[in-house]
Amino acid sequence: MENFSFYSPTYFVFGKDTESQAGAYVKKFGGTRVLLHYGSNSAEKSGLLDRVKKSLDLENITYVQLGGAQPNPRSGLVYTGIKLCRQEKVDFILAIGGGSAIDSAKAIAIGVPYEGDFWDFYQGKEVVEGIKIGTILTIAAAGSEGSGGSVITKEEGMFKRSAGGDCMRPLFSILNPELTQTLPPYQTASGSADIIAHILERYFTNTKNVEVTDRLCESLLLTMINEVPKVMKDPNDYEARANIMWAGMTAHNNIVGVGRQQDWASHNIEHELSAEYDCAHGAGLAVVFPAWMKYVVDHDVNRFAQIATRVWGCQMDFENPKNTALKGIECLEKFFVSIGMPTNFKELGAKEEDITKMANVACFGDNAVGYVGNFVRLNQEDIENIYRLML
Repeated sequence: MENFSFYSPTYFVFGKDTESQAGAYVKKFGGTRVLLHYGSNSAEKSGLLDRVKKSLDLENITYVQLGGAQPNPRSGLVYTGIKLCRQEKVDFILAIGGGSAIDSAKAIAIGVPYEGDFWDFYQGKEVVEGIKIGTILTIAAAGSEGSGGSVITKEEGMFKRSAGGDCMRPLFSILNPELTQTLPPYQTASGSADIIAHILERYFTNTKNVEVTDRLCESLLLTMINEVPKVMKDPNDYEARANIMWAGMTAHNNIVGVGRQQDWASHNIEHELSAEYDCAHGAGLAVVFPAWMKYVVDHDVNRFAQIATRVWGCQMDFENPKNTALKGIECLEKFFVSIGMPTNFKELGAKEEDITKMANVACFGDNAVGYVGNFVRLNQEDIENIYRLML
């Protein structure tokens, strides 16, 4: 196990009707003038936005609104939010929604006190300050409610890049599983695929003797495998929704990734798909991850066989562990299919003729370093080969 430091200061408020406490928690953490940042009209139509406003009114906290956060959140709305926060002297951002609204809110938060272009942080500049953030989660997926990271798409060039820092972690996050019960099945499944991918990005490591985090990863995967089919069958299954929501946070606040090298090749490969075609991030990952696994399986067959036996219940073939490894990959593919996720380029709306361009951008576009991943470092040719496995 490698040396590590771990800081996760977010105050979690979990359970039914907890969004009515938003105003009290904004006040507790020092907010006096709030930007309510959210996505589509669902927050308004469902009455959620009104309940949040009421909670702020009860605490005599003023607020301004900025809707419009969309999947694969865009830089244009971030610039608008930064300008609005400066004009209105906002000192707290409350994001209402899923990862898109939360990631956009984080980008706004670090952009407000910064004199340069916020995109500098998404090109590698260290994040050291930002205005305060809180969240009200409406979809279990990105894990941004508990993480210090954010992913934004720059509209000029359609580059999808990430930034991170401790000051980007929400001070509080309100998690009410009831708010996820009205999600369309595809969104629920896509969010679940994203959660699973967050776990797998940490599981595939070259670091030895990390049994604690291996077992934490495996338990989260087993939870997702058990609970997701329940909500696909009955969207109102509160307990299953609750388990998925907490798994989503735990998968990405990095408690399962400390002390070990992490990979993140599949996320970077998928980012080019969702930037180019605006497909759902989790759906893209459901196609990318099995292809990546098949491409790199020979790098550490035993690690793939381990997850196959411990998570998927495959029988170990001691004479040829690769047989076991490949059965585990097949189990993951079948699970994604069972919850309605796509399996190939065509289902994502992706085109074979764009493969070279996307692989090049992944490796060299907008300050990229020439490769992706750590478990196996992948160059442009490797990424092209993985895309072709997705055809």
